[in-house]
Amino acid sequence: MASTSEFRNGLCIKFNHDIYKVVEFLHVKPGKGAAFVRTKLKSMTTGQVLENTFPAGAKIDIVRIETREYQYLYHDDIGYHFMDSDTFEQITIDKPRINAPAFLKEGIICLVLVNTDDESILGCELPQHIEYEVTYTEPGVRGDTASGNALKPATLETGNSINVPLFVNTGDRIKVDPAEGRYVERVK
Repeated sequence: MASTSEFRNGLCIKFNHDIYKVVEFLHVKPGKGAAFVRTKLKSMTTGQVLENTFPAGAKIDIVRIETREYQYLYHDDIGYHFMDSDTFEQITIDKPRINAPAFLKEGIICLVLVNTDDESILGCELPQHIEYEVTYTEPGVRGDTASGNALKPATLETGNSINVPLFVNTGDRIKVDPAEGRYVERVK
């Protein structure tokens, strides 16, 4: 058992018969009354975000979460298949437990979150940036914009469509932030 003084972003706790990750927290000491901790919690099983207030010093159950590297293989109607590169063990993760499944690309290394108490899989996080090849985009024409930050749609090798700057052409390799689904930079 721990107390609310140990809250930090990313901490996983057992609350309301589920496992939640602390997204935000704020210790509040009002001028009148008892201190409390205002939190924003994200369910590791459903992805639901809720706000809760704990009294200062309340007892909480901390859950130990381990991250393991797995390589993405493919997906089918059962789910998304990953492989541990060391043991060659394969696991299947369902779509709601992956933070950006549309941006998965064969062969990328992802971090799989595992509850160490019962070895259950809680989720999968993609890398911060992933490189893709642009398979199709309209050519950018000079003078299309009055400002220097015009965007146009581009289709990636996975079939996703994102907005990219006018200078990106078909066949270029670009970095994408999968969490936000946005263009980062062109790869040389």
